[in-house]
Amino acid sequence: MGRLKGCPLSLTPMYVQRDDHATGLIRLLSIALRVLTLLEFVGRRQLAAERAKLAGLYAGNPRRETVRPTAERLLEAFRDITLTIMEGSQQTDRHVTALSPLQQRILGILGFPLALYTRLCTISAEPP
Repeated sequence: MGRLKGCPLSLTPMYVQRDDHATGLIRLLSIALRVLTLLEFVGRRQLAAERAKLAGLYAGNPRRETVRPTAERLLEAFRDITLTIMEGSQQTDRHVTALSPLQQRILGILGFPLALYTRLCTISAEPP
């Protein structure tokens, strides 16, 4: 419940003019909370199954290892990623920042294939 009260989801007092907007916001934040919880659960379960620790999540101490990473720390590892889209008359080029070994490891722990990320760089024949 602490995640809803503070960062990252921040269900703090806000001025919403309609009740249905407030209801929608709370439902959206509830879904986000479930996604964070699932991310954390899957990551921790996989590390436990591998009997491994994950290092590199702590900026001040990159060698510090953990077997119980938080979803916020896992997502924080991806904060410096940039997707650049250049639209031309004949094609659209995309460039995405290369993944670090830590980011690749996190994707592996979570069960995501690297192709999920590298597909962002494909060249399309027509602008969207």
